[in-house]
Parts: sequence; structure tokens; C-alpha cells
Amino acid sequence: MSNRVCEMLGIKYPVLQGGMAWIADASLAAAVSEAGGLGLITGTAPIEWIRDEIRKAKKLTNKPFGVNIMLMSEHADEVAKLVCEEGVSVVTTGAGSPGKYMEMWKENGIKVIPVVASVALARRMEKMGADAVVAEGTESGGHVGQLTTMALIPQVVDAVNIPVIAAGGIADGRGVAASFMLGALGVQVGTRFLVAKECTVHQNYKDKVLGAKDIDTDVTGRSTGHPVRVIKNKLSRQFQKLEKDNGTVEELEALGRGSLPRAARDGDVINGSVMAGQVSGLINKEESCYDIIQDLMNGAKVALDTVGGVYE
Repeated sequence: MSNRVCEMLGIKYPVLQGGMAWIADASLAAAVSEAGGLGLITGTAPIEWIRDEIRKAKKLTNKPFGVNIMLMSEHADEVAKLVCEEGVSVVTTGAGSPGKYMEMWKENGIKVIPVVASVALARRMEKMGADAVVAEGTESGGHVGQLTTMALIPQVVDAVNIPVIAAGGIADGRGVAASFMLGALGVQVGTRFLVAKECTVHQNYKDKVLGAKDIDTDVTGRSTGHPVRVIKNKLSRQFQKLEKDNGTVEELEALGRGSLPRAARDGDVINGSVMAGQVSGLINKEESCYDIIQDLMNGAKVALDTVGGVYE
């Protein structure tokens, strides 16, 4: 499974862990990296917390890991400098353009991989000097775009010359194999790592994912311009009712404020935001990061061998 993405990032398997806000800490990132993938620490947090998590991860693994930076975060400028100071090897970005940081990151030898939801954005990122892009379909958990992974990946692959990493709706080897068939050279997985044994998210959150069925996620916030996929609960129903009643952006933002940490850290999965992807219905047990990555890779090999047999 070693390929251009593995060589570029110094990893064994072309698997990136999603940099999930309020969830992706040193424990999860280091475990994923130790298992041969690329672990990511969320960059959506106070600067001192992120610095501490980067230093913890360095004690837990000597393998590459990265930081995910949400560019609309109030801490983005600080985190952009912090990853240089701390010698982080990879940065993934979302919710904005990393253009103003690109020169600084490149001077510090950082690989830059923006998350994109359209061909136009992928092309812009390539022109800015991105090393790869994560093309993320609307099946994913958290902030989502419009296009499905099946439609998005091949169009982005055809539009850019840098490696494309697929995300959205990938939770087993079949999803990995499908991503490769669409032209991706790697995958980013979020929801399945939510239930990893090394993930420190509240057990109530894990149980909500483990108990989800195929139709148990929904998208809220389309009227705000920042749609988010979550597992349905009391909060999501309140949000959708307020949207239907033409609530203002301010009212909607007030309803959602603090809802992710309420679920992820406090375990309130009724009034909190349980961000997770449509693949939640495929996930039914807690496993170590090592076992998850082995299952993804072995399952992909079986799927690809099966397809090869069909067409022999």
C-alpha cells in the first residue's frame, strides 16, 4: 500500500486521521501514527492546549503527525506560527485559504494539505503550493460541502496534479478500495476513529456513534452557510425547527454555540452536537487504532483482489 502519499509524509499506510475539533488530541494522533497512518491534532483550541498536545504526542511517538487548522478560528494566526516553532511536519487546513501562511510553512519544511469540497478550490490550493488536497464529500461528519465523495474525487483527481486524498463515507476496506479506484492516493478517516480505544471523546459520544443506523445523521445549518452533519438528537431537531421558522443567523449561532464540547467532553448527547458521518451505521465496535488501520488495509486488499477476479 506504499505510494506517493506515504513517501511524501513518511508513513507506512496512506491513511490520515481526521483532525476533529474537541476530539483529536495527542492520545489519538500518536496512536494513529504509531499504527502506520498520519495522526492529527485539532488546531481549534487555545494555543497553550495545542502546544501541550504537540509535546505530548512527541513523547508518545517518534513518527510523523500533524495539526489540523480551521482557518476561521480566532487562534489561526497563533497556531500557524506554533506549528513552525514546534517542528510539526504536516498541516491540514479547512474553512478558508491558507495562502498567507504558505511561505512561512514551506520555509519550515511543513507539508500543507488543505481540505477542499470543490474542483475550483482544489485548483486554487495547487496554485498556492499545496502538497496534496483532501477532497471531502458531503457524507462526512462535521462541516460539509455539497458534492458526494463518489462525484467529487474523480473530478478533483482530473483537475490537479498533486495527490488527492479522499474523505467522507470511508469506514472500512471497501471504502478505501473505492477511493483508490476513483483515483485517490490516500484516505482521511474521521468517524471510525471516534470509537478508537485511544480516542478520549466521552463514552456517551462513542455509544451514540456505535448505536447509529444508516439514516440517523442529518445536516443542520445550511441557512447559515456553514452546514454541519450530526447524529440526530434533540438539539438537531431544535436547530432545524428554528431554521424552518426563519430564525436569524445570530439565533442559530447562539443555539449551536458550545454544543460540540458539550457532547464531546461533557457527554451530553441530547443537547450537544454529535458530529459524525453517514458511515456511523457501519461502525459497531471499539478497537485500537492499530486494529482499525489493519482492517482498513486488509479489507481494501480483499476488495481490490475481488474486483480483479471479476474482470479476469
